Amino acid sequence: MKKLLDIMTDEFAKAFKEAGYDEKYARVSVSNRPDLCEYQCNGAMAAAKEYKKAPFVIAEDIAEKIKGNFMFKSVEAVKPGFINIIISEDMIAGYIEKMADDEKLGYECDNQKTVIIDYGGPNVAKPLHVGHLRSAIIGESLKRMFRFAGNKVIGDAHLGDWGLQMGLIIEQLHDNKPELPYFDEAYAGEYPKEPPFTLSELEQIYPEASARSKTDEEFKERAQSATFKLQKGYKPYRALWQHIINISVEDLKKNYRNLNVEFDLWNGESDVEEYIDDMVADFEKKGLAHESQGALVVDVKEETDTKEIPPCIIKKSDGAALYATTDLATILMRVKDYNPDQIIYVVDKRQEMHFVQVFRAAKKAGISGNAQFTFQGFGTMNGKDGKPFKTIEGGVMRLKTLISEINGAVYNKIMDNRQASEEEAEKIAKIVGLAAIKYGDLSNQASKDYVFDIDRFTSFEGNTGPYILYTIVRIKSIMEKYKEMGKDSGKFGGRLNHSQGESEKQLMIELSRFNDMMEGAYEEMAPHRICAYIYDLSNAFNKFYHENKIIAEENEEKQAGYIRLLEVTRKTLETSIDILGFSAPDRM
Repeated sequence: MKKLLDIMTDEFAKAFKEAGYDEKYARVSVSNRPDLCEYQCNGAMAAAKEYKKAPFVIAEDIAEKIKGNFMFKSVEAVKPGFINIIISEDMIAGYIEKMADDEKLGYECDNQKTVIIDYGGPNVAKPLHVGHLRSAIIGESLKRMFRFAGNKVIGDAHLGDWGLQMGLIIEQLHDNKPELPYFDEAYAGEYPKEPPFTLSELEQIYPEASARSKTDEEFKERAQSATFKLQKGYKPYRALWQHIINISVEDLKKNYRNLNVEFDLWNGESDVEEYIDDMVADFEKKGLAHESQGALVVDVKEETDTKEIPPCIIKKSDGAALYATTDLATILMRVKDYNPDQIIYVVDKRQEMHFVQVFRAAKKAGISGNAQFTFQGFGTMNGKDGKPFKTIEGGVMRLKTLISEINGAVYNKIMDNRQASEEEAEKIAKIVGLAAIKYGDLSNQASKDYVFDIDRFTSFEGNTGPYILYTIVRIKSIMEKYKEMGKDSGKFGGRLNHSQGESEKQLMIELSRFNDMMEGAYEEMAPHRICAYIYDLSNAFNKFYHENKIIAEENEEKQAGYIRLLEVTRKTLETSIDILGFSAPDRM
């Protein structure tokens, strides 16, 4: 379905052509002076120089040509050369009716790309913390946005399951429980099916081992050796590693579900092990890799670089793989398995240099296929002090702790209103709390740092997730009351009112922006544009709600038009928040 602005631009293009001017000046845009008009065309200002005429004269020519067009209630030339436009009530109502009948609200999306989105990136054996929040939230929203646009999208958690943390855990477990068969070189039997630790024990082992490695050099060397043996296929460590993976991934899936985040693939660095040796050998065979201080590196600097780009290290001096090695092998596997058109990495922006090196190395080696690489770097989530978000004690907060605090804040506000039982309030709080977290994050441009303010994010007023949900719940409540009255808007053909009051028309105009907004959000990979839109749409609806007596309206046909408008508004808001990755309750 064509965007409303493009439809109006086409009409103005005809007028420009008939008046003897180039159609390129006919672009119609939303007015930056809503007190004067709804839309505007400023092409006469730009055309004045080419045609050596006063802008106002050109504007008058255009206004005269377009006079009487049913799309416009008024088209007025004003000095020094602007064209002010008021759209007709029939045009805007007709456009919204077509939107309402379209599955995707008029959004034209015939994209057929295969896209892989690499987001999440958790390390196994470690609990999720607030540092994992942005990649999960932004990545999930991009996945949903790209699918809405018609692409085949594959979301990959890309687990960190193959690095030094594994060696640290193995050696710490060796010291804690030396009697385990994994550490008995003479053991020849089958290894136990049940893990020799619980999740809570595992979560204690890693920080203990990590802290120890910083002061105990001998222990760190043992851990490095264990990592190397694991990566080379040492059977006892592989069995122990599998226990770590199984127990960690199960917990990770549960925690991601609490964020309404789902992955199509749970691949880890370990899944590309079979590709690494041949890939590294290929780099050497092609003359792309050389030895430097015992390590194998690939030069990736280019003549146009304005800053130093260090070589990409693909093998350490001890022969172990690095993040760059596994990231390159992952590209190789993804191209082989899916032949993607685009691979998007949703990662902390401070890792940009690493990915510049990896992308360049992949292209030099010819392992990237036809894939376009996109680095979607995000900023940090900070506390009110402007520093990275921490617990009161100064530590990194676990993600489930943050979610619990948000849900608790929302629960208290619901109970203060005394409108729900404790059980219902808890259910509502989880839904609203998730909206508070996700909207609070996504309403900011991804690359920017932002302050995570629990009090502000959980407010039911202002530019917040709960405010958006409250608007949807208000619409649901009105529609339910209308239904309880035994009425049916379909009795009048499901039509909108073609004669509207000011706030009713403004709500329709706001709805008509959905198509254009989604196109921009997709092209820019910008969920914050969806947030800005639904905030404006919610404000437009609430203004309409306060200025019109919907349920008390005596004219049944007019009332049915109101209800139809509510249906479209609800559908638009719910479609948008689904793309952002959260939903609305039935009441609040």
